[in-house]
Order: sequence, then C-alpha cells, then structure tokens
Amino acid sequence: MKYILSTFALGALLISCGGSKSTVNDLATANPITTSINLSSIQDDRAPVIINPGRFTVETVTYRMPKVVQGTYSISDFGKYVDDFKALDYNGNELEVTRVDDNTWTILDATKLDKIEYLVNDTFDQEAVGGIGGEQPFSPSGTNIEPDNYVLNLHGFIGYFDSLKNAQYTLDVTAPASFERTSALQTTNTKSSSDGTKITTSYFAPRYFDITDNPMMYGKLDVEEFMVGDIKIVLSVYSPNKIHTAASMKETVYKMMEAQKAYLGDVNTTPRYDIYLYLSDGSQGAPKGFGALEHHTSTVVVLPEHSTKDQLAASMVDVVAHEFFHIVTPLSVHSEDVHYFDYYEPTFSKHLWMYEGVTEYFAQHFQVYEGLIDAELFFTVMDQKIKRSMRMDDTMSFTTMSENVIDEPYASNYLNVYDKGALIGMCIDILMREESNGNRSMLSLMKELSAKYGKEKPFVDDNLIAEITAMTYPSVGEFLNTHVVGTTPIDYAKFFEKVGVEYKNVKVETSYIQDGKGFIFDGDREKLVIFFSEGVKNNSFWADQGVLPGDVIKTINGEALTVVNAQAMLGAMYQWEPGQEINVVLDRDGKDIVVITTLTQSYTMVIKLVEADNATAKQEELRKAWLKG
Repeated sequence: MKYILSTFALGALLISCGGSKSTVNDLATANPITTSINLSSIQDDRAPVIINPGRFTVETVTYRMPKVVQGTYSISDFGKYVDDFKALDYNGNELEVTRVDDNTWTILDATKLDKIEYLVNDTFDQEAVGGIGGEQPFSPSGTNIEPDNYVLNLHGFIGYFDSLKNAQYTLDVTAPASFERTSALQTTNTKSSSDGTKITTSYFAPRYFDITDNPMMYGKLDVEEFMVGDIKIVLSVYSPNKIHTAASMKETVYKMMEAQKAYLGDVNTTPRYDIYLYLSDGSQGAPKGFGALEHHTSTVVVLPEHSTKDQLAASMVDVVAHEFFHIVTPLSVHSEDVHYFDYYEPTFSKHLWMYEGVTEYFAQHFQVYEGLIDAELFFTVMDQKIKRSMRMDDTMSFTTMSENVIDEPYASNYLNVYDKGALIGMCIDILMREESNGNRSMLSLMKELSAKYGKEKPFVDDNLIAEITAMTYPSVGEFLNTHVVGTTPIDYAKFFEKVGVEYKNVKVETSYIQDGKGFIFDGDREKLVIFFSEGVKNNSFWADQGVLPGDVIKTINGEALTVVNAQAMLGAMYQWEPGQEINVVLDRDGKDIVVITTLTQSYTMVIKLVEADNATAKQEELRKAWLKG
C-alpha cells in the first residue's frame, strides 16, 4: 500500500508539472500512458479504447495485447478481440500499421504518433458462438459488454508497448451515471457530464502489471461492503435474473474469510479484497467456464445462477477460498518467471505444485482446521482428489508438466494441479508435522518462504527444491525429488498411516439410484429399455425388495419409463425420501414383478478414509496436530 501511494504521489506530481506532451524514448516515459474506455459509446457490442503514450523518439514501436495472462496457464490471445485498430498522428491522419500476428501491431513513423484507437469485442459472446478460432479465454479472465453489465478484466482492453511495460498508466472509464462501479485501482478523479447522464472515473496504475491485476465491474450490480477484521471486503454480484444478492451471500463470505484470516495468522494480507461474482444464466452470450481467477487483492468468479443458495454458498467457499489463499503463493512467494512475466512469450515456473496445489490444499485444509467441516468430510474430499488424480498420468514429473504446461501432453494434465498438487501439499504437511513434533507445517514453511522472499523478490526456479530441503528436513527433500521432480507415484496409504487414518469398508446412506460406485441402472440401445445393473446388489433398499440385476423397469408410480424420459424420471427418484409410497413394475424374463412399498433409508458399502480404530497414541497426536493444530 505504501508503494502504491508513494508511486501515485509521484505520478500526480508528474501530471501536474506537464502542460504539454513530454518526449519519451523506447525505454522510459516521463508521464503516464493515458488510456480510456468509453462504456457510454458502445458500437455493435464493442467498446472504444484510446491509448495515448506520449511522444516517441524512435521510428518504429510495437503494441501488444496479452497472449497469456498470469494465473491462466493457457493461450488467450486477447488481440483477437480487437477491431478497427488505428494509429493517428497529431493531425488525425492514419499512420502505417502492420498487424504482425493476433496480438501484435507495428507502427511506423512513430515519432508522429499521437494516439491509438480501436474497438474491443467481449469474450463472453464469443464463447457462445465457438470463439474466433483457437483457444478461448477462461471465463473469469474474460470480458463482458452488455447493456446492464460490464466485466472489465483490463488485460482484455488495454495493451502495452514492448519497451514501456514499467511505465505508469492512467485510465478513464466513462459509463452511464446509473451504473454501480467497483474497482480496487486507485481512483484519482470522478467527473459528471454536463447533462448528468454519464460519469467518468479516473484511475492510476503504477505499471502495466497493475492494469492486468485490477479487474473492474460496472453495471446493475448488487454490492455489499463489510469488514473482516482489518480487511475491507467488497462483494459485487451480477445476477441477471435477480436470483441471488450480495446480502444473501454476505454471511457465507464473512465466515469463510474470518476462518481464513485465523488460519493464516500473522501472514500479511491486504487492507481491501474485492470479489467480483458474475452469475451465468446459461443464455446465449453467457459465459460457460465456471471458476475464478486470482489477483493480488481481488478475484473474478463465474458460477451458474441456477444454483440454490446452499449450492452457491458451497461453491463460493470452495472457489473463493482458493483464490484468497493465492496471497501466499504465487503472490508472496514466486519465481522469476512469475515476477517478470512476459505476456507475449511467457515462460512457466516448475512449481505449479506449490502455486496451485498447495493453495488448493490450504483451501480444503483450513475448513477442517477452523471447524467449518468435520474430519469425515475432509477425508472424503482428499480421497476424491486421489481418485481423480489417478485418471491423469500419475508418472508424469510435476515440474516438467508445470514448465511445459501450455504444450501437450502436459496441457491435458494441467487440472491435476488441483488434485495431485493438493495431495503433494498434504503429504508435505504431514511430513513437516511429523518431523517437528507438530510444531511446523506446510503453512509455516510458506510463511518462512514469504519472509525470505516476499512480493518484490522472486526466487530462482531451479533452486527452490534445494532451498526447501535446507529449510526443512531431508525427508521433505527426498519426497519432492522422488514424487514431484521424479516420476514415482505417491503411496498415500503410507502418509495416512502416520496420522492413524486408513481405508475401510463402511456402511453409508445412499440414494435410490446409486450404490457406492455410481448409478445402478444401465440401458439397452436396441430394445430401448432401462434395467438395473449389478450395482443394485449394493443398494440395500432394492436388494431387500428382491430386485435383481437385469430387471427391466416398466413403470414408476404408474408412468412408463423410456429412454426419452429416463433422465427426468430417474432424477425424480433421486429426490425420493424415506416414508414415501412407491409402485414400481419390473419385467423379469417376461414376468411382471411389482414392488409396492414404503421407502426406507437405503444404504451401501463403500471404501472410505476413516480414523483407524487401533491408532496408537503417537498417531492420534500427529492426527490432532494435522487437523486441529
């Protein structure tokens, strides 16, 4: 905060001292690059953008839009969404421009350049029609231009000159006066139009990174501001059909952030944190990619609007908690690849296991540690991650995958950072607590790394494993070199044994359409019938009724079951509850079998992670340290 304020003061001084355009060269600029986005003059769903860099002293300059943005690990090509690119001289004449590729424009006679003008399409609309070729930006990193909502991930609107990424920026955003507007960027001025219908808000960014790191949301928003300890939380919600409000989510966000602050302890956080939530109604032009994208002091979240209040609350905890924990890594602990990020030709760190994996582990672990969930649910979540990770290449080096994440075969294994990556964090956490008699942990290690490096000092990518080994224990170094750098799969049972947790066949409640492995139905495409599968043997209700594998379902409560209505009817069966009366007619080898009864609770046997009955005192002590501190 001090750095931003002091930089802002310097920027304000430079602005006040300059009565005319200053001269700049291709390495530095005396005055900020001035930019503007006009949301009150949308043209065919495109927003006008103006870039005024100051006076160049070189003949040729290059302007780029980001090919990749931080935190996405995939190609976005935001230049594809730019139309009618023009470079104008001081007399308003067009200069010669060469479009080198999707994201790059070379401007000749740059000493005459006054400003650049272009129009920006939003990415949400392009998702709906299959895009403009190639990969599409992940929705939370994208942009939206609609009459009542504007998602302004600024990297989708504002680009940079190759030699001026460290120049200061000013940004004017003009929008209808009726709009709500939220942004964590420093506001320097607000001005109304003469007729009062428009407001122009002026912002300041110390460098281009701060443009990309501070999203905005404008429009018909629902906004709640509240304090969680010493952090001001600004929750901005766009629900097109007014199904959800910021007020209805306030308690969930408050409890989550309060628990996260308690979990982090003395980690420096931020005085303000913005959450921009766009709820997609699934209509034409609505975003399809659900999730979130982190920034230093904010996150953009896209989730389905049709979620129930409880479903949305669960998603917010799962998704936003992950993004908030990014204040630890990579925001406070990161390599040179992250610190000196190249938006056009990026190189990637080897340590996605830490940036995304450890962050995801914290997002799950804090919930059991701070009492938001019980140990049983935490074990279930981690077991689900194990199962999903086994569908990926479990022998792929995580560091190799990370360093080559936008190329195949590594790109298709990226999602494993949220599963195996989190499990790597879990294993190191258990090792740290075991070696230190419960006094150190994965979190304490990240705090030590944060103190050593911090936001402004990157580590050397190739040295991190050795540094962690020196800071911790040989067992941690051996684990990292064997299972993260190396290709040996992790034997999770060994780590669970340390904390007295084991896999056990247990009886659990289930629905009337599932057993412990999945659905208990199958279909015959030729005969167009639905029948019970082998799984019915492991569903106590149907087994008690004498139902057998192969029994064809003819009618349910008097309605015929067909392949056409199967999804709706089986979905209704999922909602059945004990006490309801049912009438089901089956066909077994041409003979009707009628089941008329009152529903009782159905059970199934599953293999679950549970606390071991015969755990030793040492195992119980380590488990307590792991789950409760």
